[in-house]
Amino acid sequence: MASKRRLSKSEVKESLIEDASKARKQPLSKKTKKSHVHNEVEENDSVFVKLLKTSGVILKTGESQNQLTVDQVVFQKKLFQTLRKHPSYPKIIEEFVSGLESYIEDQDSFRNCLLSCERLQDEEASIGTSYSKSLIKLLLGVDILQPAIIKTLFEKLPEFLFENVNSDGLNMPRLIISQLKWLDRIVDGKDLTTKLMQLISIAPLYLQHDFVTSLPEILGDSQHADVGKELSDLLMENTPLTVPILDVLSSLRLDPKLLSQVRQLVMGKLLSVKLDDLPVIIKFILHSVTAADALEVISELREKLDLQHCILPSRLQASQSKLKNKGQSSSGNQENSGQDCVILFFDVIKSAVRYEKIISEAWIKAIESTASVSEHKTFDVAMLLIIYSTNTQTKKYIERVLRNKIRSGCFQEQLLQSAFYIHYLEVVGALVTHICSGNEAEVDTALDVLLELVVLNLSAMKLNVVFVKGILDYLDNMSPQQIRKLFYILSTLAFSKQHEASSHIQDDMHLVIRKQLSSTIFKYKLIGIIGAVTMAGIMAADRSRSSNLTQGRTDLSTEQYTQVTSLLQLVHSCSEQSPQASALYYDEFANLIQGGKLAPKALEWVGQTIFNDFQDAFVVDFCVFAEGDYPFPVKALYGLEEYSSRDGIVINLLPLLFSQDFAKDGGRMTSKESDQKLVSPLCLAPYFRLLRLCVEKQHNGNLEEIDGLLDCPIFLTDLDPGERLESMSVKEHSFMCSLIFLTLNWFREVVNAFCQQTSPEMKGKVLTRLKHVVELQRILEKYLAVTPDYVPPLANFDLETLDVTPPTTAAISAKIRKQGKIGGRKQKADGSKTSSPDTLSKEDSSECDPTPSNRSKLEKEFKGKEEKTSVSLQNYHAFFRELDIEVFSVMRCGLVTKFILDTEMHTEATEIVQLQPPELLFLLEDLSQKLENMLTPSFARRIPFLKSKGNRNIGFSHLHQRSAQEIAHSIVQLLAPMCNHLENIHNYFQCLAAENHGVVDGPRMKVQEYHIMSSCYQRLLQIFHGLFAWSGFLQPENHNLLYSALEVLTNRLKQGEPDQSLEELLSQSFNYLQNFSHSVPSFQCALYLIRLLMVILEKSTAPTQNKEKIASLAKQFLCRVWPSGEKEKSSIPTEQLQTLLSIYLEHTNSVLKAIEEIAGVGVPELINSPKDASSSTFPTLTRHTFVIFFRVMMAELEKTVKGLQAGTAADSQQIHEEKLLYWNMAVRDFSILISLIKVFDSRPVLHVCLKYGRLFVEAFLKQCMPLLDFSFRKHREDVLSLLETFQLDTRLLHHLCGHSKIHQDTKLTKHVPLLKKTLELLVCRVKAMLIFNNCREAFWLGNLKNRDLQGEEIKSQNSEESEDDTASQVSKSKATEDGEEDEVSDGEKKQDSDESDDDSN
Repeated sequence: MASKRRLSKSEVKESLIEDASKARKQPLSKKTKKSHVHNEVEENDSVFVKLLKTSGVILKTGESQNQLTVDQVVFQKKLFQTLRKHPSYPKIIEEFVSGLESYIEDQDSFRNCLLSCERLQDEEASIGTSYSKSLIKLLLGVDILQPAIIKTLFEKLPEFLFENVNSDGLNMPRLIISQLKWLDRIVDGKDLTTKLMQLISIAPLYLQHDFVTSLPEILGDSQHADVGKELSDLLMENTPLTVPILDVLSSLRLDPKLLSQVRQLVMGKLLSVKLDDLPVIIKFILHSVTAADALEVISELREKLDLQHCILPSRLQASQSKLKNKGQSSSGNQENSGQDCVILFFDVIKSAVRYEKIISEAWIKAIESTASVSEHKTFDVAMLLIIYSTNTQTKKYIERVLRNKIRSGCFQEQLLQSAFYIHYLEVVGALVTHICSGNEAEVDTALDVLLELVVLNLSAMKLNVVFVKGILDYLDNMSPQQIRKLFYILSTLAFSKQHEASSHIQDDMHLVIRKQLSSTIFKYKLIGIIGAVTMAGIMAADRSRSSNLTQGRTDLSTEQYTQVTSLLQLVHSCSEQSPQASALYYDEFANLIQGGKLAPKALEWVGQTIFNDFQDAFVVDFCVFAEGDYPFPVKALYGLEEYSSRDGIVINLLPLLFSQDFAKDGGRMTSKESDQKLVSPLCLAPYFRLLRLCVEKQHNGNLEEIDGLLDCPIFLTDLDPGERLESMSVKEHSFMCSLIFLTLNWFREVVNAFCQQTSPEMKGKVLTRLKHVVELQRILEKYLAVTPDYVPPLANFDLETLDVTPPTTAAISAKIRKQGKIGGRKQKADGSKTSSPDTLSKEDSSECDPTPSNRSKLEKEFKGKEEKTSVSLQNYHAFFRELDIEVFSVMRCGLVTKFILDTEMHTEATEIVQLQPPELLFLLEDLSQKLENMLTPSFARRIPFLKSKGNRNIGFSHLHQRSAQEIAHSIVQLLAPMCNHLENIHNYFQCLAAENHGVVDGPRMKVQEYHIMSSCYQRLLQIFHGLFAWSGFLQPENHNLLYSALEVLTNRLKQGEPDQSLEELLSQSFNYLQNFSHSVPSFQCALYLIRLLMVILEKSTAPTQNKEKIASLAKQFLCRVWPSGEKEKSSIPTEQLQTLLSIYLEHTNSVLKAIEEIAGVGVPELINSPKDASSSTFPTLTRHTFVIFFRVMMAELEKTVKGLQAGTAADSQQIHEEKLLYWNMAVRDFSILISLIKVFDSRPVLHVCLKYGRLFVEAFLKQCMPLLDFSFRKHREDVLSLLETFQLDTRLLHHLCGHSKIHQDTKLTKHVPLLKKTLELLVCRVKAMLIFNNCREAFWLGNLKNRDLQGEEIKSQNSEESEDDTASQVSKSKATEDGEEDEVSDGEKKQDSDESDDDSN
């Protein structure tokens, strides 16, 4: 039975008597029922036994538990009272303890006294806890017995220190020490502390560990300091006790200095500690950190702590996995133990950074301040991710740090690999979770990472293919581009070498693809088509690579060839009933071929198939004239060659479109049409793209086989409507629009196909096709202007839905018609809205919105010039075929001058081919769109709320097949020809200005030509800005590309040296671009040039020297007279004017002087000028744009004074005088600006005044008033003058509050309460300053009446209100002229309830 009572030896931390009693109680009760030999009551006449029995404890002999007949508390109370009232007290205590000592000489009796007692009373009758204490613990709870009992225990304890564990499994020393834990009161703490430390010094190591860890549970708070000192000394002497001592020190209340000393000692041992000890040591170090030394401690911890401590067990586990299978379990146990320590280690760190803000902040700063690449460790990466996951408040900060580290090259690929490579499974699982989250950004990023893992380590990824396969259940929420990536990943895993092991993945993919292809819903059919084509590409490409054949013969086995072709035939058969599905299939197939991912044998099969099908579907002989009852006469148009005989070919477009529409309407077909298979003209452009790429790949770029399609005509009708536009029906309008859209898309694909052909003849034809595209777009705009509800045929088919419609208000006629139906109130509400991204005040933009009268003028102009109505084809971008990036090589052909513009290009081949401005503009507009979509960061082109996420990417699917680096490289290659165009346009405008004697829009100017050239100028600057603003240039791998781009610009001035520094290149590029400032034709061009120069400047390490150049150039543009638009009063968009003015004030050396010049010179000129005139110094300052100038000046003034540091008394006298002078200038500028509201009292101006007026007063309180406190005595007159000037401004602000309330304008009144509170604080602060400087006589309070902006008293308010209001006055011992005017608006002491209610509205 003894074996049943034995405890496990692995329980090395057994510390509580409860555990021992529970392990012993049940076996004792069983033994008692079997034998009563050793279950007798202790009978003797000692005082000890008698008093215990009297108080309620019956001692038992042998192994039986002592019995408690009363409640524990009752026993202790009875025993205390019995001893206290005993006649021989206090001698009775010695007798009692002597009896105890005699009794416990027997080891069984001693053990019974240390184990819990058996309770005899009912559980319900107990007033204490259900847990039963031991006899010794009960006696320790009696204060008069405690010191003697403790002494007895410590005298008894050494007998057991070096004995083995008893046969019953009990460790007597631990059992004795456990009696001292959690006592309600310790009578003599110092004595107990001394005894414990003496015991620790002589005990064996395994008991020392237990005794040390028990100290916090034994001693009270008053003993913590003494124990801490003793333990710190012990730490220096006894290294094996480091962990338990540190564990205890973390739990004690100790002096920070002592903790700091211990921490320094531990830091020195950190490199030599065992992994098992690391969690406790790190916990102590982090526990002892204070705000003052946090950064220093964390920095030292970073240097001495390496993640190799934590990675080592995982490495062992991976490298010895095979040994484990052979039976080496001990090694496995060690590794598991090591992994447990790693988990504990990171749990300690997580807990610290989660609950201690100073630790997380210090850790981030320590990593951020580390500049050397070699000093960064994998632990830095782990810590950033830990803090990111545990502390939501620092997420943006950590993201910024991580980005900066990657851009600066501190976090390199090798560092990241060493941090994650052992966590492959966890990384893959996390990526799969992100892909299935549905968040677009998460899905894109996770798929990119997963794809890179597949490319880098295919064998490791194949082990995790089951996880990746689960993503197939979440295809519904993915975009086409994401589906493409996913199937590429899965196909690579499934059809790589050793594919037999992945046969189940292949089967699952085939099932999913067949299921999606058979669906009648386009969204699911799209998934099937993309998946099937992607999988076919991997199947063919993988076999061709594995064959290692130099020639294209037998690159695929018959079985493999059959698999690929059957899959493609399946897709073709499942999509041929839907034109959209067929077009998608052709586009996906074309992308596959363009990427070179199809084996030559499969490519040959595809080429033969589609070549014949294309001819049968879309091409007819020239001599076969189209017959049928068509609504328009059919003509062969846009042919580039004169056919001498009737043996040419024609694209059969109009008959196909009519047949399609006729079939929709349920009409009958002719007998000839019924014999032929009806093909949708929607597939013309996609099918041709597929055909072209097949031929191109098969013949190494030679397109002679299909060059007839470049110059062949098309069956159309006369497209230019002329006077027929009004007489045509809506259906005819729609038919003509569809015909033009399809023709345009055909020409765009033709240009895509032949743009890289080198022969002059082909180049000439490509440029002619571009000219046709521009002409057709002008014609299309005319049709669209009168067909506002028209929805064009799709041109891009990798869409999540086919329900794509252009904006309903694309045409101005539709917009005016819509506005005509809306009442005045609705127009007012709409007019107050703004989509401006301006950060100063979004509410103030309404000042610049067209007024109803302007709208009526616009409507009149529209009715008078209906034939000139323009429709922005930007709104129809999704319905045009995408131009390839290679098309822009056409820009190398050059730009003709205006004298050649009037000449007509002949169809004969020429050696010198030149590009005309309309075609150049067409190319530049498309390139800028591509640049914005690919290189502009996503946050800069945020989509509106509730808009489709995928809309911004429609029409860019081919572009997204390439990386941002590839696009940037392509544009850098085009920089030289674009610089040629930019210089030619620059010369054009300079010549134009010279011809018109400096007047840009003079009488000799051709308006259309001028606008085209101006638009080209703007687009070129926009492209340059988009390229150089690309964030990818910050990455080390793209530095060479940046050098190449800057060298192109530098070489335009002079051929530079080959090895120029980055600073030299930036400076030369800046000078080159600055030269264009004299010829920019529009304000928009000027702003793009300024932004471009700023981007160049940002890349320089010494930008201050060019900063003033930016300010000078911005001022030059603000002071220039810009040509006005045709319909609007000003051609300057309000947002752009605001941006340029902000740039000027931010870059100028003196913001205050600049504001004073505009407000003190420019505005008075505007006030004295006629109504529609402008300031002569600043022509961009008009009554229409005044609110923009006013808002920017107020905002920059407030920003400037807010950034000025408040002075201190310790500063020198010179610094005080400089800051006082600065504030005098600032208050003078503020006074000039505030006084302008008497002249310009429009609602937006008043709103700006209320908003920024309060912010300026707040800055004055925080930054200026401390300066005045200690400047008053030496500069009394200057300070009083400053306060008097500022007092007049605050009076005007108070008048503005009254004006806002009397007009009941909620937009204005919402600012009134905060402004009045700030003014009141100013009154109190000025008074405090004057009292502090013993000048109280300069301050007095008076009654304040409410007035309007002109100073007239507001009569509508009750007299009680004005009498309750109080104000302050600062005087320089001079009387004011008028009593009422003495009242100033520095603040009010109280407001009645009516005014408060008003202000809260």
